[in-house]
Amino acid sequence: MTPLQLVVLIVTIALIFDYINGFHDAANSIATIVATRVLTPFQAVVWAAFFNFVSAFSFGTAVASTVGTGFVDLNLVTPYVVLAGLLGAIAWDLITWYLGLPTSSSHALIGGYAGAGIAKAGMAALIVGKWPLTLAFIVLAPLIGLVVAYVLMLAVYWLFRNSSPVRMDSYFRKMQLLSAAMFSYAHGTNDAQKTMGIIFAVLVTANYLQASDPIPFWVILAAHAAIALGTLSGGWRIVHTMGGKLTRLRPRGGFCAETAAALSVLFATRLGLPVSTTHAIAGSIAGVGSFNRLKAVRWGVAKRIVWAWVVTIPAAAFIAWICFAVIRLIHPDA
Repeated sequence: MTPLQLVVLIVTIALIFDYINGFHDAANSIATIVATRVLTPFQAVVWAAFFNFVSAFSFGTAVASTVGTGFVDLNLVTPYVVLAGLLGAIAWDLITWYLGLPTSSSHALIGGYAGAGIAKAGMAALIVGKWPLTLAFIVLAPLIGLVVAYVLMLAVYWLFRNSSPVRMDSYFRKMQLLSAAMFSYAHGTNDAQKTMGIIFAVLVTANYLQASDPIPFWVILAAHAAIALGTLSGGWRIVHTMGGKLTRLRPRGGFCAETAAALSVLFATRLGLPVSTTHAIAGSIAGVGSFNRLKAVRWGVAKRIVWAWVVTIPAAAFIAWICFAVIRLIHPDA
């Protein structure tokens, strides 16, 4: 395989990961609007996919730069390291999709990339970079979502204190179209940038770009198209967990959860951090549920979700480490 063929293969696999990311995380974008029966599942995925793609034309590429250069030392990275990292992330995404666990594709990608780098050069492959803030947001993203969703529920109930629940829900069925669009937009701009960063890393290590170069426009369009197509395919196992098992949602709660999660993700995107939309929406849904009463949240399901979050980075790293070890057996110069 020539160097160019290897790069084309890795870029293709990166876009497949992006597609799976959209497929896996479609539940994050549409779970609440489907659970409240504002849209049918098909209508919801079309709505979400459109705003996934539209987000390509805004918010810059700060997250892509972080993923490409902020975790692993590019001087030690080879195209094979990127390949192994992608394989680890894809494998973990598919395992958790099959189990119906809403884990983070973002952290699977970061973990896989780090695991492959460690397999290549040991712990020296990792740099401090954005690791501290990114790891902190594993906790902060759902907490921000939870708190903002709770505050929004307070505001909604105060503003509509003289309205009946039926009238409130009639109003928020329409408003949920806007909140779902906002969350899908946030999902697209943050998650697609992660794939851009990986493609950028392989183009730099293959000497097609310099680390100081901007992200090529074709990479931006390809990444957003892939994640939008993935969202169109849906992820019904995880929709069931996020939209029905965690807590019961009504349109007013769905609006607050989606809006809170979108604000959490957009805040992280502005900081240039790859954040988990899964964590943000799960925290927001829990915030909505706990507003009514703590027992309204099925904390057993939430605990299972949190454990999946905790193991995602090390699990994806371990799988990627194995993938790189196998690649090195075939290509000792990897």
